[in-house]
Amino acid sequence: MIVLGIESSCDETAAALVRDDGLVLADVVSSQVALHAPYGGVVPELASRAHMQNIVPVLQGALDQWEGKLADVDAIAVTNGPGLVGALLVGVQAAKAIAMARDLPLVGVNHLIGHLMSVYLHREGDDHRAPQLPFIALVASGGHTALYEVRSADDVEQLGQTRDDAAGEAFDKVAKLLGLGYPGGPRIDKLAAQGDGESVALPRPLRRRGNLEFSFSGLKTAVAQHVAKHGRPEGEQATADLCASFQGVVVDALVEKSLLACTLREVPRLVITGGVAANRGLRARAAERAAELGIDLHVPPPRSCTDNAAMIAYAGACRLRGGANDGLDLPVFSRSPILGAPEGSPARKRYRSMRLPRA
Repeated sequence: MIVLGIESSCDETAAALVRDDGLVLADVVSSQVALHAPYGGVVPELASRAHMQNIVPVLQGALDQWEGKLADVDAIAVTNGPGLVGALLVGVQAAKAIAMARDLPLVGVNHLIGHLMSVYLHREGDDHRAPQLPFIALVASGGHTALYEVRSADDVEQLGQTRDDAAGEAFDKVAKLLGLGYPGGPRIDKLAAQGDGESVALPRPLRRRGNLEFSFSGLKTAVAQHVAKHGRPEGEQATADLCASFQGVVVDALVEKSLLACTLREVPRLVITGGVAANRGLRARAAERAAELGIDLHVPPPRSCTDNAAMIAYAGACRLRGGANDGLDLPVFSRSPILGAPEGSPARKRYRSMRLPRA
């Protein structure tokens, strides 16, 4: 089965063709980084308009890369939440139009489930090693930071999440404080590699034993107070030292909480994914600590960690194999329910959804 995946939840317009065993046949992403950089973050209205301009060229680009035709596609999978509603609508309506025109099955995919399943993506020639189930997973990105126990694509339990800022959001805000531009994560990561992580004392939040939640707002405030007191660091080395100190705290929190979850759940397998998983400091520290504790660590390649449609296509394939078909009544939702919460519970109901008329 070949699935066409579409992703437009935030500021990446993406399309991919993936076989149901996870083999990526085509993967095209159109980034809006340059569009949003002057504003220091994603502007929802601009993102939606850019998705409208990019969706058809991106879809055509994926088909051209695959050297196939829509007639050879077996099903459609599309991100239907969480994300920016205006951005989501572009991808969902494009998916509905194709599904209706070609009479194809259509399934919606929770963006977070897509990240969790990205570890199963592989490409021709890859030395790919997929984790056994169950596994503990950390999803860390600009909009999400949470820990999960994954027993299958449709059996996922959330163990903890950030109480305030996501890790990627904290990187972007600190980069803005330091005048490093947007997006902040790659810039801080590059500078941190040259800095002394012990040079600036910063608070380490929620370090209580057994706590699987995160908090990065206080850390961001501590950096802001440091800059207010001492001014922006003068010179590249001083900037690198502050970046290394900040990144060290974030990385320590992400890695140690993830490994603690493995211990508490007695699951010796850890997956780290999401845009922040492209951070070299995080990847190195996670590999070091996992080896010390005998934890089997899996981190997808950076191109599979950041937002992409290949992960959506594969997660959709998992749903399709289980008999799912959402059809043209597929809704979109801006906030995700807590994964693993019982149906009908307050946690499951705690999100905004929008059901669209049939295309």
